[in-house]
Amino acid sequence: MADKNDSTYQKKVSDYYDTDARLGFESRANANPLLDKIRSDFRQITTKFGFSNALEIGCGPGFDLQWFANRFPAENITGVDISEEMVKLARARIRETGLENALVLQSDEKQLTEHFHPAGFDLVYVYFGALNTVEDLARSAQSIHELLKPGGHAVLTFVNKWYIREMLVQLLKGRIKSAFARLRKFWGGYSPERYLPSKCYSPGQVRDAFRNFKLLERKGYSIFFPAWYNYPRFKRKEKKLEKLWSFDQKLQGTFLWSMGEYTLFVFRKE
Repeated sequence: MADKNDSTYQKKVSDYYDTDARLGFESRANANPLLDKIRSDFRQITTKFGFSNALEIGCGPGFDLQWFANRFPAENITGVDISEEMVKLARARIRETGLENALVLQSDEKQLTEHFHPAGFDLVYVYFGALNTVEDLARSAQSIHELLKPGGHAVLTFVNKWYIREMLVQLLKGRIKSAFARLRKFWGGYSPERYLPSKCYSPGQVRDAFRNFKLLERKGYSIFFPAWYNYPRFKRKEKKLEKLWSFDQKLQGTFLWSMGEYTLFVFRKE
């Protein structure tokens, strides 16, 4: 029965992102400088760790897959996504750029160990919360552990449960349900029109799921710097955005690091 439930859950996630792809996800993401700022920092952290064979889980339309394959032409980059439509976009992007060191496959997180050999990668990265849409985070952590070589690194980002700024904003607007949406068992995603059966994780829950790894780094994003979906309110306010970004960097050494919209963790397989 568990397998049937898992299959139903995964189909809901896949259908959601198939629709997202058809609704122009690729063009919307390309036009968002807030998203670019956060993505650039994810990449900067990831490139500190050398690799020869990397796996991206939740590659979407292939933005980062293309970037890494182009930046590291001597290394192999494999991207997987649960959405058939996102995989089509990513494959088209790779074909158009002529990159021969990149490969895209459709797969959910449970099939990863079926597609790939154990200890086949020295880097696994996940950007913008693809692991928030898995059925069992601890099981996914075990799969990543199996796929990584000893000494390999995992750079993983999550939609954070404790996004305090957004909670306060929604409370001030009188939107009680929205304010505490991330604290429920299932969150529902960003879209008010479409439901995504996702889960938000606290830093403690992430560390518990990945307890077989050694934690090397952690970082929080959009503590005061606006979340990516607030971009329309910050057009042509570059100076303010830079100040807010710098302020967030200063907060990394305080407890407030864990109160932003996203969290990032760097784990190493010992």
